[in-house]
Amino acid sequence: MTERTSLRHLPHSDLFRQGDVFVLFGELFGRGYANGLIDEARKAGMTIVGITVGRRDDDGRLRELSAEEHAEAETKLGGRIINVPMMAGFDLDAPEGEQNPTELLAGLTLKNWQEEQLDWDKVEACRQVGVQRFTASAAIVMNEIDKLVPDGANVFFAHTMAGGIPRVKAFLAIANRIYKGAGERFMSSRALLDSDLGKLILMNFDEVTANTLHHLIHASTAIRERAERTGGQVRYTAYGYHGTEILIDGQYQWQTYTNYTQGYAKMRLESVAEAAWAKGISATVYNCPEIRTNSSDLFVGVELSLFPLLKALKKEGGGAWAQQQWDICQSLLEDGVSLDSLLERIEAYNNDATSASFRNFEAWPMDNTPALAEVMINTSHDMTKLHKERKELITDHLSSLVLEGTGPLMFHATAEKIAAVVWLNHDIIARQLNAIHAQ
Repeated sequence: MTERTSLRHLPHSDLFRQGDVFVLFGELFGRGYANGLIDEARKAGMTIVGITVGRRDDDGRLRELSAEEHAEAETKLGGRIINVPMMAGFDLDAPEGEQNPTELLAGLTLKNWQEEQLDWDKVEACRQVGVQRFTASAAIVMNEIDKLVPDGANVFFAHTMAGGIPRVKAFLAIANRIYKGAGERFMSSRALLDSDLGKLILMNFDEVTANTLHHLIHASTAIRERAERTGGQVRYTAYGYHGTEILIDGQYQWQTYTNYTQGYAKMRLESVAEAAWAKGISATVYNCPEIRTNSSDLFVGVELSLFPLLKALKKEGGGAWAQQQWDICQSLLEDGVSLDSLLERIEAYNNDATSASFRNFEAWPMDNTPALAEVMINTSHDMTKLHKERKELITDHLSSLVLEGTGPLMFHATAEKIAAVVWLNHDIIARQLNAIHAQ
């Protein structure tokens, strides 16, 4: 993809209403992007339905939720959950009597991981087992959801599946060097991608993050066709990441976190939506801003692009509420440290020649370099040190604001059918937040 469609207006379409059905295609574990969509669906009076990825027993067997787990998950969702395991990926799948990919990688160490080779015929056999398992479960799940969709109702499918790192002990140490290492601890992301371990990870990322959207669209064909035949409309959304426009030198400029290994799967996710769009199916991937989550904390520096959101809040018509966010962030810093000085440091980081050289949209996702790791990781550590408490960071507060803004943007923009891939940048996030809090 070489062009970007960015949302530049606040959408207000009210397609979805009471009696319509919202389907969360991915389990809700904690506070994240999906919560914003669920909040909007609840406001609209929609029936909320979810799925589960299931659970693994100690022997690795995939099972449905226990009665207690099921009740807890439904309480968290605020809706009904179809209790059929929908674990994506194939890292723990294998033909009967064969080793799964995680077992095939059990001998990896920090010393041998780049030389260790996989039997790709065995890997492909495992992938086929995983795909067949997932698609068979998807058919059962969609048959159950079909019973919950009245004729003429609109249906909103929200795809939230992502990830796919195999549970290989050595990988955590490798990842810490690639995503957190600088100086002597730096490790090349290209070395990972060129290894058999890296190739397997990319394959599993594709299955979890991207191909599941294709399976969702295919499995829900009967629901979609009946809804449209009886006067309803069906929409699909998915969460992407492909860089974000933030304020740099007073202008919104595209930038990205590097190295974002999942970027290849996110582009594949975009292609799935584009293929559906070409067939007249409304599927949109929303490329959302960087935020701090339990999973993103593996990537040191990903949070740095959050700080300029404070400037965007003021630039996009922010008043007393925007100033309140500045005051909250100032209160989180050590005594004697000004928020203005922190933002000046972030501005200098974004204008650093090394950082600027990675603002290459066509080349995304680029490999990391020792120079970038030095600048980015050290800046990240320096920003954290300026806070009173490491567990109360400005980027936590700003992440919660981004989550608050994306929910209504995605919910109402989806009704408008804008494009297969849409960027939500800091400008529209700030405008949405200011509009919410001006009410």
